[in-house]
Amino acid sequence: MKTKITFLLFFSLLMPISAQVTNSVVPKPVSAEVQNGSIVISSETKIWIELGEEMQTLGDLVASAINSRIKAKVFATAKMTKDIPKSLIKLKIESGFSTSEAYKIIMTPNTISLSAMSGNGLFYAIQSLLQLMPIETEGKTFSIQCINITDEPRFAWRGMHLDVCRHFFPIEFVKKYIDVMAMYKLNTFHWHLTEDQGWRIEIKKYPKLTQIGSIRKETMGDGKPYRGFYTQEQIKDVVEYARRKYINVVPEIEMPGHAQAALACYPELSCTGGPFEVGTVWGVINDVFCAGNDRTFEFLKDVLTEVMDLFPSQIIHIGGDECPKTRWKACEKCQTRIKVLGLKDEHELQSYFIQRVEKFVNSKGRKIIGWDEILEGGLAPNAAVMSWRGVEGGIAAAKAKHYAVMSPGTHCYFDHYQAQSGEPKAIGGFTNLEKVYSYEPIPEALNEEEAKYIMGAQANLWTEYIKTTEHAEYMLLPRMLALSEVVWSPKSSRNLNDFLERMKFQYSYLKKHNYNFRAPRDEIK
Repeated sequence: MKTKITFLLFFSLLMPISAQVTNSVVPKPVSAEVQNGSIVISSETKIWIELGEEMQTLGDLVASAINSRIKAKVFATAKMTKDIPKSLIKLKIESGFSTSEAYKIIMTPNTISLSAMSGNGLFYAIQSLLQLMPIETEGKTFSIQCINITDEPRFAWRGMHLDVCRHFFPIEFVKKYIDVMAMYKLNTFHWHLTEDQGWRIEIKKYPKLTQIGSIRKETMGDGKPYRGFYTQEQIKDVVEYARRKYINVVPEIEMPGHAQAALACYPELSCTGGPFEVGTVWGVINDVFCAGNDRTFEFLKDVLTEVMDLFPSQIIHIGGDECPKTRWKACEKCQTRIKVLGLKDEHELQSYFIQRVEKFVNSKGRKIIGWDEILEGGLAPNAAVMSWRGVEGGIAAAKAKHYAVMSPGTHCYFDHYQAQSGEPKAIGGFTNLEKVYSYEPIPEALNEEEAKYIMGAQANLWTEYIKTTEHAEYMLLPRMLALSEVVWSPKSSRNLNDFLERMKFQYSYLKKHNYNFRAPRDEIK
């Protein structure tokens, strides 16, 4: 085996740089046809764009990639010249595409033409183009093997989640997380902002949420205070940063459960009145928002109003998972609510809770999504479901003509181990790169019409045992690349061996962008 690997490495060094990367794009395009010849990129290359700030930004992205490789000063301009340059890169908006995210790349030995019907399609075309460029160059030129690409995503929701509550991550890392999502054409960042163990978003009407709720006295008995939250200005900054990379940020505000950090600040919103402290251990905690108390709903309306002012996302995540009913069963207010409304049990009380919140969110022109427990007791009229306890929640939602995002723990939980030994501490489970790649978001139980309600899939990074940014990157990568292909590429074109071959380039690509990642040792250059 060692001799074989050595031979392959020697052979690869003999290949032209462009030939090594021609078919390395992840996620795999719908169609990629290699053409005769190659185009030489140099300081004389021109980048022509259409007028407009968005087009200038996209053109500058291409220019920056070229300049970083050959130390040139190529720039993008909407000013055309009579003389046709030796090499030309054109970005243009055209009609005739099926979606705003579809794009085409047409190459000749003189021209690279990127086209789409909108900016996000061109952005994805650029991401593919960047992967077709050599990672390192020598001298003042490099070449790209001519290739024509026609591409569009399979699913509209291509997501990654980040829990910043169990362990907090600085704004700089959140942006780096968004960067790598954009590189691989993921478009939805699910930001988990509230939990039992920490409230991480500033709410101006309720300052105690960050004054008290963002600080826990210790973590699993270590005796060390832990703190952190994002100001509203920082939130706005991240949302705008993501927008420029065509990523929608979906905030999650947990309810009715996972609320102890909030209850530590405002104990009157609980069933017992407290007192409480911000959670210091992992797991599910019995104290939740009181469903029989109207003040609970006034509080949540106020919180969600500020959240919706910060996040333009049409969808707001309201949690809904792992809500114990212990306190509700013993709460006079909750039991009165059940009797007055004629509800069957506490599960229907949770459904009432979610529906009441949904009605408010809908009144603001937004929609809710929640973990699959929101199905219990009856699904809110317009709610979407995020299916995490397997695929059953997504199946039930789709059959009821509700939209669903598939995120089963079996394949999409990146807090699981990636190998059987030698790994940093994780919560448990085993989900390696190959297992993620094998996932199919549309369950076999759905017919063609029902399958239309599957919006896509996402992976989740819960951080109970992930304390550092380096560890978070390691758990994210390279599994996120497998997910990107699952949600972008046609099911019929997915091939594990082909994917693993393309990953050899991607490991070097990630290294160039300064990401920490797990990869087979012999595949890291």
